[in-house]
Amino acid sequence: RKFLTPHHAIGFASMTASLGILTLAYEVNALAAALGAANILLYTAAYTPLKRVTILNTWIGAVVGAVPPLMGYAANVGHLDLGCLPLFGVLFSWQMIHFNALSWNLKSDYARGGYKMMAVTDPDLCRRVALRHCIALVPICFLAPALGVTTWWFVLDSGLVNGWFAWLGWRFYRKGDRRGA
Repeated sequence: RKFLTPHHAIGFASMTASLGILTLAYEVNALAAALGAANILLYTAAYTPLKRVTILNTWIGAVVGAVPPLMGYAANVGHLDLGCLPLFGVLFSWQMIHFNALSWNLKSDYARGGYKMMAVTDPDLCRRVALRHCIALVPICFLAPALGVTTWWFVLDSGLVNGWFAWLGWRFYRKGDRRGA
């Protein structure tokens, strides 16, 4: 059908990105707008083109996914300080777990499309990285109350979920099957 040309898509993306950044700048603050602009640039100039070049795209994509909590923190506090680290860390690690599990079950599609994903190029690394990030969620969540972002009850609540994630990550690491992913 070809209702939309690449020019239409680029125009729409440019317009919505510009309006989003301007809205953040005028309605929130300059830092949230700058983080949003940097994230759009990181997504379009690094993450997307690197998908066909290197598995590093996954780590860059995890940064892209972890920036929105920084934007929320900047909107609320007006600056970035150590308190934003657990928010960034949880989302970064969760992105790594999530994407490695998804890519595991779609690895034939990624391979056919020419995408350089860990599940395709280094399946053992894919499973190790997922497990490491499942385990990393536990100490990252200890940071939140230690830095005054939340209470120590958070460690108990998140510890139960993160313990479950770590067990699932271990199972995926050991078995490496579609069900475990």
